[in-house]
Amino acid sequence: MPGQLALVGGDEFRPGCEEMDREIMRASGHDPAKVVVVPTAAVTGPAKAANDGAVHFGDLGGESSRLMLLERSHAEDPDFFAPATLADVVYFTGGSPEHLLETVRESPFLAAVLASVAGGSVLAGSSAGAMVMGSMMRGPRGGGWVEALDLVPGVAVLPHHERRDQAETSKELQESAPSGLTFLGIDARTGCLGTPGSWRVVGFGRVTVYQGSEWQTFNAGDKLPAGF
Repeated sequence: MPGQLALVGGDEFRPGCEEMDREIMRASGHDPAKVVVVPTAAVTGPAKAANDGAVHFGDLGGESSRLMLLERSHAEDPDFFAPATLADVVYFTGGSPEHLLETVRESPFLAAVLASVAGGSVLAGSSAGAMVMGSMMRGPRGGGWVEALDLVPGVAVLPHHERRDQAETSKELQESAPSGLTFLGIDARTGCLGTPGSWRVVGFGRVTVYQGSEWQTFNAGDKLPAGF
């Protein structure tokens, strides 16, 4: 059975994430789940981000560890990233989506993780970690849109969406974003869990789905439309 992806809107490892993260571990089909936290995106504090994640998942009953994959050479060294290939859940923290994308795109590490997902594991990412999984993502400092990893084709992730007004966001997307994409506005401590074409909402807040000039909001337990 193929594994699943988890697109989280941010504020990972904080109070309010517990049930969402239990759902993510359960999706791996293992109890306890082996969780490897990868803080590549957390360029200003990777050790803290990784430790926070390992402690969080350990407190939830997972077998958690850290993989300090911080630069391209790490992503090209199978001996270095071997722990991720044995994980039930690989979790990318938030931070810089640009650095995460540059580090893992077309790397042996990413290929190995996706092979594990094809075998039933879960790849999760929060904020920057979720943004890179889409087809496109916002560039740095308002610099337009750039191609991402395309693990979720035709989709772009808008994290920390609890801060946004839906009507204003819809107008902005219609004026400045690439056409033909579905945009997932994901609140912090909230996620989309599943596979392309089959997503459900988990966590604390809401997910807003923008398609063309229309948008819909979904709460925890809801299934998203099947067209993306």
